[in-house]
Amino acid sequence: MALTFHGQGDPAIATALLAEAARADARITVLAVGSWLDEQPQMAHRILDGGHELGNHTQTHRAISTLSAAAAYEEIARCAQRLRQLTGSPGRWFRPSQTEDCTATVAAQARRAGYGHCLGYDLDSLDYTDPGPAAVTRTVLDAVRPGSVVSMHFGHPGTVAALPAILDGLHQRGLRAVTTSELFS
Repeated sequence: MALTFHGQGDPAIATALLAEAARADARITVLAVGSWLDEQPQMAHRILDGGHELGNHTQTHRAISTLSAAAAYEEIARCAQRLRQLTGSPGRWFRPSQTEDCTATVAAQARRAGYGHCLGYDLDSLDYTDPGPAAVTRTVLDAVRPGSVVSMHFGHPGTVAALPAILDGLHQRGLRAVTTSELFS
């Protein structure tokens, strides 16, 4: 199963989350917002150096499905360019912002920018609503199954606090958190 994270927010919280993943020998996929990478460029290598995967979650995290094709392309391409500048690669995965799935227009613009697939998810942790670590843990562990792609977020202390129990619970179920590329290879 794959834990995927919206990459934006306080870098100290992101660093703490990455440390929890390392403690459990888990690998995650971070779909970074380009403007966050502009502000926190060191996080790109911090993520990759931990054995994690880095992908594209648009430049400014606008509601991409409401944008024109040209504006959607600009959001995707600008973040891809930033990823390439920082790491030498635009990453393999693109996740649309403020929606669970790609529209046909957004999918076409993602392909135009070099992404063969839009990455959705089947399990929303709802961690961005800050319900508390126990609620985030329960939401994930009650619904996770082999092959799940879970949506989570950097920038929320409750997510960091929930991660050890989530990773331990996955381990008890015989599941392991791997990168999205590892899951789909």
